[in-house]
Amino acid sequence: MFEDLFPSKRGRPSVPADVIATVMVLQALEGRSDREAIDALRTDLRWKVAAGLALDHEGFHPTVLTLWRNKLRASESPERIFDAVRAVVAETGVLAGKTRRALDSTLLDDAVATQDTVTQLVSMIRRVRKAVPAAATVEVSGHDYDSPGKPACAWDDPAARDELITGLVNDALAILNALDGIDLDDDQRQLVALLALVAGQDVEPDPERGEGTWRIVRGVASERVISTVDPESRHMHKSRSSYRDGYKAHVVVEPDTGIITNCDLTPANEGDGPVGARLLEGEDPGLDVLADSAYGSGPVRAALAANDHTAVIKPWPLGRNPNLGDDQFHRDDFLVDHAARTVTCPAGITISIHASGNATFGARCRGCPSRHRCTSAAKGKTVKLTDHDEWLVTARANWRAGTHLADYRQHRPMVERTIAWLVANGHRRVRFRGVQRNRLGLSHRAAALNLRRLLNLGLHHAPTGWAIT
Repeated sequence: MFEDLFPSKRGRPSVPADVIATVMVLQALEGRSDREAIDALRTDLRWKVAAGLALDHEGFHPTVLTLWRNKLRASESPERIFDAVRAVVAETGVLAGKTRRALDSTLLDDAVATQDTVTQLVSMIRRVRKAVPAAATVEVSGHDYDSPGKPACAWDDPAARDELITGLVNDALAILNALDGIDLDDDQRQLVALLALVAGQDVEPDPERGEGTWRIVRGVASERVISTVDPESRHMHKSRSSYRDGYKAHVVVEPDTGIITNCDLTPANEGDGPVGARLLEGEDPGLDVLADSAYGSGPVRAALAANDHTAVIKPWPLGRNPNLGDDQFHRDDFLVDHAARTVTCPAGITISIHASGNATFGARCRGCPSRHRCTSAAKGKTVKLTDHDEWLVTARANWRAGTHLADYRQHRPMVERTIAWLVANGHRRVRFRGVQRNRLGLSHRAAALNLRRLLNLGLHHAPTGWAIT
């Protein structure tokens, strides 16, 4: 199972693969660091029995786990431990006849501290000057980059802060200009690219102070790098008042058993819907897919239908015009004939849909007694239709009619139980830096949770193979 990780024929790993895999699964189950996992292997009889080791076995060095994770991550099948557990799930038949899948995601905190703009600029200028000799010869004046810590500044003085930002950005631009056209290796190019990114993502020219001056941009870019130590971590609002920095774990769960059938990890600002639809691609057709409104976009519904799945997904709420009253018309009060490409308003006026997808009533709204319920635009009502408008209209109609609603309310909340298992034992915070490393960690966590769940359901090895009591 792990032979491809060691292609050299000059020897074999000093620690057997089954021992390593066992330790990785137990480590993911109990949320232990590499050093803590090896301590448990030396002192915990349960770990020794699981790994098949003698009572006096001294274990191995913690860096062996790092070596194996690196080899797994670089292989063509990095999630083979999770795949092996999924093969056991399939052999037991525990999911036979289970035609529901619940989609959900949860935010995971990153393993590094979020950095402000000044910290990122200073950090990257230092790293580039250290890694690229030509950068160290560039004359800089914004800060003494050989001294540790943040620059000295009267942080409560806006003028002083802007002056510091200007000096740091101009130093970064001077270094980037000096390195333009110079041959760099891969590591140097990555550092220079990251410097260019942090030098431009949070700042803008300051027109009040003149050319060559800079200020912090008001607002936060959706793709903002929040740490130069972990450039793949992202900022994500959980709600209007709550936010996190880090990653997002996506899972597909069979709600009755709690078995995780698939999972993935992305930066925290990644959309739920496209990832969820992709994770279902390997499933058999004919599933009822239960999910909240984050998965309710038209493209996701169309993708599920293309694979013969039924979307039992809470639809997005319709937007409201704050300039109209409570009795205002909304999108579903307009009758759309997608085949004939026409729209009929509540007053009975029918017009054609433009090639752009919009239907503009314009002057036809003049004198309409219901205009105060329809639009506040001076030029009349415009209905904007997307490519998947029909899917969304049907979804809202089914939801109002209560189609599959009882099924949704009974089974959809069960995915929260699996999410709670997923983040228990300190797993709300990731242990590594970067998507690939943490994606591998998530797959091991899912494998461990599935094994524990199978054991609770009565997993045993019968003469015919793995089975559930």
